[in-house]
Amino acid sequence: MAAGSSGGDAALRRAAEQWLLWDKNPKTSAIVKQLVAEGNAGELQKYFGSRMEFGTAGLRAAMGAGISHMNDLTIIQTTQGFCRYLEKNFSDLKKRGVVIGFDARAHLSSGGSSKRFARLAANTFISQGVPVYLFSDITPTPFVPYTVTHLKLCAGIMVTASHNPKQDNGYKVYWENGAQIISPHDKGISQAIEENQEPWPQAWDDKLIDSSLLLHDPYATVNKEYFKDIQKQCFHRNINKETNLKFVHTSVHGVGHKFVQLAFKAFDLSPPFAVPEQKDPDPEFPTVKYPNPEEGKGVLTLSFALAEKDGAKIILANDPDADRLAVAEKQESGEWKVFSGNELGALLGWWIFTCWKNNNRDSCAIKDVYMLSSTVSSKILRAIALKEGFHFEETLTGFKWMGNRAKQLMDQGKAVLFAFEEAIGYMCCPAVLDKDGVSAAVITAEMASYLATRNLSLSQQLKAVYDEYGFHITKASYFICHDPKVIQQLFDNLRNFDGKNTYPKSCGRFKVSGIRDLTTGYDSSQPDRKAILPTSKSSQMITFTFANGGVATMRTSGTEPKIKYYSELCAPPGNSDVEQLKKELDELVNALEKHFFQPEKNNLQRKTE
Repeated sequence: MAAGSSGGDAALRRAAEQWLLWDKNPKTSAIVKQLVAEGNAGELQKYFGSRMEFGTAGLRAAMGAGISHMNDLTIIQTTQGFCRYLEKNFSDLKKRGVVIGFDARAHLSSGGSSKRFARLAANTFISQGVPVYLFSDITPTPFVPYTVTHLKLCAGIMVTASHNPKQDNGYKVYWENGAQIISPHDKGISQAIEENQEPWPQAWDDKLIDSSLLLHDPYATVNKEYFKDIQKQCFHRNINKETNLKFVHTSVHGVGHKFVQLAFKAFDLSPPFAVPEQKDPDPEFPTVKYPNPEEGKGVLTLSFALAEKDGAKIILANDPDADRLAVAEKQESGEWKVFSGNELGALLGWWIFTCWKNNNRDSCAIKDVYMLSSTVSSKILRAIALKEGFHFEETLTGFKWMGNRAKQLMDQGKAVLFAFEEAIGYMCCPAVLDKDGVSAAVITAEMASYLATRNLSLSQQLKAVYDEYGFHITKASYFICHDPKVIQQLFDNLRNFDGKNTYPKSCGRFKVSGIRDLTTGYDSSQPDRKAILPTSKSSQMITFTFANGGVATMRTSGTEPKIKYYSELCAPPGNSDVEQLKKELDELVNALEKHFFQPEKNNLQRKTE
């Protein structure tokens, strides 16, 4: 490096040199050697400026060299920390063990892949005498929490970046209860990673696991048992056998194809037509800009074409790790309607409750029935629960909260029928305490087949649900912002809107009637002004309630450079002027963007189709 370089540059160089002592992956070590030789401080900062943060979602970052990326060495370090943390928490870890699954992601330039990372993680545990149930092939994310519960293991790891761009990978962690970890486990694991950075003696020799008696392959057992368990949610086998309804399925170059085909077989449904260009795993995701069905019609172009060709009315789309599901239906006009996560949540909630009611004639049983959704999702389940007499609970955003709460309720003898979040995540089967796009796909197909026997489409049934329980109109989007300082400033401005420590009293013409800030713990609706839901200073989240019955939440994403917003207008049953409700919500959202986001001033990039 140039003479007179700062102490910071020297620290970066030391970090890089330390890395080279430990990294045995020829591709990533070559990248770092070249950076050191060139003395490029800017590039070194990118690779060694800060370690990936281990949070409740585990790790999520681009694959590449250095401590800020997903690579062989950071996987070894992370797993060493996780292993030590589990040893502290479970005296029977060496008896029970852990499960590890992986998707099909790969990154040629750094030599990283989900399978390689999974093997290195397995090797770390086995070197310490811990049994590992390592899937021998790609698997949907929900199979990992299923295996934790089914085999009564201590923990689970899924190597996936879900629907992120192709260069990313991730490391998702489940606790012994089969749900994603919540605090304080993330902090404990993070601390243990810091304390276990030097690779253990056999860390790089992953061939050792192939002959180890501690290595087990759960693939065949779990495939058999999972499909047996989800059949408990199959209520109309005769209709399924005879339906003429045709479905198209896309796995968007991910892992879902084989498993959705098997799910349809388990429900006695004819297999869906698979989009040929997208059915096989491909880490390049060549046919889509983003491999995320949540992005809407752009991801479904090939599905629409296949559906038109084969006369299919319904499209089912999984994200690449098959834990999410998007659904589209051909309308009488010939147009395709892509259901929002909230709309499909309303349909599945109605369907699962209806099936439960038809199979439970004891009127007392309803007092132990629960449904859950996240605080940024539609309140439609609350409306159904109020009318039907079951319990509805709201949790913080993310399935880690819903999975953990569902397990608590189930341990108390309660029946948790369904949980969902607006980001197209659905938990339809209590055997998996996380979102599951495989079971959601086949249950949606059965619901559609049943409705077809009543000459009803999904869209018509959705209107019937809203007619009965009240219209819930939602609108959600996001802005992209790569500068954390701008994001912090934007939220600080909202907290000091009309002088210090004063939130906005209005947003354009819309009067604010309540504020809940889950970053600071403030809630204007509570007598003591303290929020009931858990708070987190590490993420931004403010909910505004408006005098017109509207609700809007602004929050940062834990895994992407986005500021998201979610808005909803809830009308009581009987108010059927949908167009007026939509117009009112559009005006509210426009005001929210103009006055609270201020995209031009803050240089925010809008979501593009």
